[in-house]
Amino acid sequence: MTNTACRLIFPGPCRRAAFVGRYKRFTVEATALDGKDAGEALMAHTNNTGSMLGLLRPGQAALLSPAANPNRKLKYTLEALELGGAWVGVNTLTPNRMLHRAWETGAIPELEGYANFRKEAKVGQSRLDAHLSGDRGELWVECKNVTMVEDDVACFPDAVTERGQKHLRELMALAKTGARVALFFLVQRPDGGCFGPADVIDPVYAELFYQALDKGVEAWPYVANVDESGISLGKRLKVVRP
Repeated sequence: MTNTACRLIFPGPCRRAAFVGRYKRFTVEATALDGKDAGEALMAHTNNTGSMLGLLRPGQAALLSPAANPNRKLKYTLEALELGGAWVGVNTLTPNRMLHRAWETGAIPELEGYANFRKEAKVGQSRLDAHLSGDRGELWVECKNVTMVEDDVACFPDAVTERGQKHLRELMALAKTGARVALFFLVQRPDGGCFGPADVIDPVYAELFYQALDKGVEAWPYVANVDESGISLGKRLKVVRP
């Protein structure tokens, strides 16, 4: 089920391209498949520092959005890669934007009752993606992008993430004070039937994740439906427990 009201539109018409390679962590090369420059190389920025396991295959169809700043060195941003006939969203800023859009549209019930939404909110010596306040009190949310599915389970992370481990510890510390805290996982592909931590890839994260649930941290995994013009919020997934 797709919530058409809770939708993000890509910044300008996207280009279809064929993935060639990833270089210097934040740069990808692709071959244009449309336009007057079809067949020529296009360089794009990627903000995804994960492994994007199973997605970075030469020849894989890629979706590139135009950079908002025309003076930017890399004129495109990698938004999605095609897998099995469906787009998989790889832009790690999308979950933050989708959370805010869901708050605006009322698409996620857990966000109701909070009149104020603050992005990149400081807590202690760190920052979390969102701080909400209102009649229901305060809510802290950290957002994560999910691109991997194994045996019907949407999994996070796709690489060892010390930063993600740190966030879990911070959320548990906040929960201990009585604050309401949550993790918003945006699964940017349609084939996940449930959600769980990728214990084979990062066992420390998986252990901390379940500890966090036991200590009151909420987990909200939602599917995102990606097409060539934008991304819509889909159904919520169940969290699997060992």
